[in-house]
Amino acid sequence: MLTDDQIAAMTPQERGELIRRLARPADELMPARWLMRRMREFRVVLMVGSVVVLVPWIVYLGLDLPREYVAHNWDRTWVGFDILLLVMLLLTALLGFLRRQLLIVTAFATGVLLVCDAWFDVMTAHGDDVFLSLGLALAIELPLAAVLMVGSLQLLRLSAARLWYLDSGMRSWQIPLPLPSSHADEAVRRRPVRRQRIPS
Repeated sequence: MLTDDQIAAMTPQERGELIRRLARPADELMPARWLMRRMREFRVVLMVGSVVVLVPWIVYLGLDLPREYVAHNWDRTWVGFDILLLVMLLLTALLGFLRRQLLIVTAFATGVLLVCDAWFDVMTAHGDDVFLSLGLALAIELPLAAVLMVGSLQLLRLSAARLWYLDSGMRSWQIPLPLPSSHADEAVRRRPVRRQRIPS
């Protein structure tokens, strides 16, 4: 067994290699490799198909929707949305207090909901409400969304860096999934690891 002094004497590359070798193999945690590959392929096809369908749908809506429309259940729509936003904010606060990794997901999702809230508030406002909605969006909703989304990405980077999945200069979207698909683990295992300061 390695002592603390022996680990402290290791280079960053040696520590990264040790952590990757000691990590529980993804094969032990996931379903059969062929099933996981099929599930991944299905999800990719589903997302690409959704994009293909959504593009003409957006064009159709842009050409066909009226500029003004009398909406039904307007009060229930916004109250329901705000209840969802409230639940997500509370869940994010609770997970932050408990220091749980699921905070990354809820914080980012809450940030997206706040951006949506700001967008629809501003776009559906009229008269003097436009300035109020714009002020609330710029002063509260969008800054809070930025704090939540940037914070969740920083936590993602910190988790990846602790497992030596983050190279110097790597962007958050470049962090690989630790899955055994297409030899991704092997590629990560073989690449050199550099020391990097993670922003707090």
